[in-house]
Amino acid sequence: MKTEGSLKNFTSLIKTLHWPVAVTAIALFLSLVETVAGLAVPLITKDLVDSFTSELMNWKTGVFLLILFVVQAITGGFSYYMLAYIGETVVADLRNQLWQKVLRLPVPYFDQNETGETMSRITQDTTVLKSLVSEHLVSFISGVISIIGAVVILLVLDWKMTIIMLVSVPVSMAVLYPLGRLMHKVAKATQAEMAKFSGHLGRVLGDIRLVKAYRAEPAEGEKGKSAIQSLFRYGLKEAKIQAVISPIMMLTMMGILVVILGYGGAQVAKGALSAGTLVAVIFLLFQIIMPFAQMAQFFTSFQKAVGATERIQGILQMKSEPAAGESSVQPGAALTFSDVHFAYEEGKQVVNGISFTAERGTVTAFVGPSGGGKTTIFSLVERFYQPVAGEILAGDIPVNEISLSNWRGRIGYVSQESPLLSGSILDNIAYGLERRPTMENIIAAAKAANAYSFIEDMPDQFETLVGERGMKLSGGQRQRIAIARALLHDPEILLLDEATSNLDSGSETHVQEALQNLMKGRTTLIIAHRLATVLHADQLLFLEKGKITGRGTHKELVDTHMLYREFAAGQGLA
Repeated sequence: MKTEGSLKNFTSLIKTLHWPVAVTAIALFLSLVETVAGLAVPLITKDLVDSFTSELMNWKTGVFLLILFVVQAITGGFSYYMLAYIGETVVADLRNQLWQKVLRLPVPYFDQNETGETMSRITQDTTVLKSLVSEHLVSFISGVISIIGAVVILLVLDWKMTIIMLVSVPVSMAVLYPLGRLMHKVAKATQAEMAKFSGHLGRVLGDIRLVKAYRAEPAEGEKGKSAIQSLFRYGLKEAKIQAVISPIMMLTMMGILVVILGYGGAQVAKGALSAGTLVAVIFLLFQIIMPFAQMAQFFTSFQKAVGATERIQGILQMKSEPAAGESSVQPGAALTFSDVHFAYEEGKQVVNGISFTAERGTVTAFVGPSGGGKTTIFSLVERFYQPVAGEILAGDIPVNEISLSNWRGRIGYVSQESPLLSGSILDNIAYGLERRPTMENIIAAAKAANAYSFIEDMPDQFETLVGERGMKLSGGQRQRIAIARALLHDPEILLLDEATSNLDSGSETHVQEALQNLMKGRTTLIIAHRLATVLHADQLLFLEKGKITGRGTHKELVDTHMLYREFAAGQGLA
């Protein structure tokens, strides 16, 4: 029953893909011509053999046979290329669908699934489908046509021998069906194991500095070795099934050949069958045997593709982030949290009834012990997650009624890490903009972010490559590039998450000046552990265990909030 569901999923996925109809029609026509030419060869050979026996050699027949061989070769080459082109087109379309879908999946999906596993779905699983369409579909289509044509001709030449041959088909299917179901299970498990292995690789290589810093190479080596051995065992299981399928197909066909030769030889000896007809029958039999052998490979590839399709469909059927929303909000509208609750896991509240308003052009700072929910509030503002209760409003409009693209276009985010993408400094400053800004605008943003001086000092200046995650630059340089990027986007709401916490005093001075330029005229939310950076905030909100336990200016909180007073005293600010 599950196999039928998998087949249904496979069929429905294939229907959604873009098939180049004209190329498909031409390719099938050429395959048909190739097959017909191949089927004509045994009939011409029959005449040749019978001509030899009657000592009447017809040279025209030989020339016609040569023409058939040439036609078969040319049409075969063109049809193969066209079918391969179709396969590449279909798989490219599928990969594009997957990629566009993955980019629009909500953040909780990435919390629950390793990056490497998702990569495996887009690369490994689609490659399995590509192998089926590009490599095996060619032989399958021409094979089916060849078998049907050969059977029809055989029925005309000698229906008794054809019946003998057809008896073997249900026998073969009875053996192959259970093996096919087993292959489906093994192939599905193999792809799942490959996804886990890819996830492990992505995790380890993405944090290779951590691995090396803590001398974890032996431990990670063993984990990788275990995954590789698991893949090895699944590979052997596939090989065992294939080792049974292929010989069964060949043994069945060769058994038929022996029977046909014995029966046909007896018929020729009695004069009931000409020698040419027997030769034609043998040729036609080979035109059935070879496609059947190729179908064994198609059968295996098909089962793998069906297994891969289940996982691909699993991603394609997930809900994307809600892009809808038509409400418009006045620029600079106040941002309000109204009794907002949120939990990553049911029953474990991280934000517990938070309410506050950040007025236009003001600075709101979140302070308090770690784990209080400060970063989660930023994630809710970005709409990476949805509150389980309460509302977030822009002006008097719930942010969920605003299109996601429009809303995120209003927000600029600078984190304590500010990771950069591999590429040039210019690529990173202009990242995410629909149109590449002019160099004058980029230079102005770099100057305002206090980044222009160090960029100028580099040999390649704005074309300097930053390395993976920007690791070729210092923390302060990465922060200033992130600030330049935010300046170019010109956001209304600015989120600063510990933007100077990891910097030395020299870098912090440059970054603080850049942040002051960035904050002018914007509604700013700041997460800060060092109170000195937010002393002049319009309001400070003290968070403990997902609740606001104090709000006001620095002076008001020192006077009224005991834990804040302890925080301030510990930093010499009380």
